[in-house]
Amino acid sequence: MAASHPLATSLSIFSMEEIQHSHVRVRGVKLHVAEIGNGPKVVVFLHGFPGIWYSWRHQMIAVAKAGYRAIAIDFRGYGLSDHSPEPEKTTFNDFADDVVALLDSLSISKAVLVGKNFGVVPAHMLGAASPEKVAGIITMGIPFLLPGPSVLQIIKDLPKGFYGVRWKEPGRAEADFGRFDVKTVMRKIFILFSGREMPVADDDQEIMDLIDPSTPLPPWFSEEDLSVYADLFENSGFRTALQVPYRAFGIDCGITDPKITSPVLLILGEKDYVLKFPGIEDFIRSDQLKDFIPNMEMKFMAEGNHFVQEQLPEQVNQLIINFLDKISI
Repeated sequence: MAASHPLATSLSIFSMEEIQHSHVRVRGVKLHVAEIGNGPKVVVFLHGFPGIWYSWRHQMIAVAKAGYRAIAIDFRGYGLSDHSPEPEKTTFNDFADDVVALLDSLSISKAVLVGKNFGVVPAHMLGAASPEKVAGIITMGIPFLLPGPSVLQIIKDLPKGFYGVRWKEPGRAEADFGRFDVKTVMRKIFILFSGREMPVADDDQEIMDLIDPSTPLPPWFSEEDLSVYADLFENSGFRTALQVPYRAFGIDCGITDPKITSPVLLILGEKDYVLKFPGIEDFIRSDQLKDFIPNMEMKFMAEGNHFVQEQLPEQVNQLIINFLDKISI
């Protein structure tokens, strides 16, 4: 799909092997940065959980082919990036501030931010608090959301066996995950999050018990993909990954009157379990989002699930490139 872009014919055909990897020191930690493409317009990809830079492999190559510079990071405490000195005190503000510091370190004055899952949160925070840095925002899987009391209200309305409620409790996920090797944990999470129902355990179950070991991986996710994720989470562990997002969502980010004026594209899979959260689908399909993001368009993908950018990469890539081509950076 992306190859039809007029700039693509004059560019080399990018591949995974051409993605460059480095570490950039920002705010006391070294962030792992993956990068491809050399266009003047910059797109920064922000992963969620269970995410790492590799979550954006299809999109990075596509936007590079289309003439853009693609950068994907591992947030602090994820993948190949350093943890905070005290991981249990990491917040979404750290993630957002790291992105600003990275842009400054790389002498990038403005970028389009692309966020998936909780990666939409620092993207929205920067869109509201640092609009001069943000040319546009593309989000997937979660609508407008800022950390603070409003998220705690959403959590209160969820079943007590819901995975996010369970993992918010210190020690609960650590004990659950600790019964398995990291590769098995990642396998179970990808299978679980690919479904269209909210992952909810009974009182006598843990979240990892919801997936039978014989359940196959989704067809769009290979054993090789699983090994990449497992190796990187083997390196980082889950200390920061359980803190942010699950234990940091209730910590107020300090943005009191949020409004994002830059163009925003929200991509949602119709089969994403997030749409089953109490009130979320009504919120998304109503005009309430326009109160916070007046310049927003939405694209629903009929077969899309929670990992829509990995599941349906060609369609998502085309939506991203169409959006990028319409805005000035």
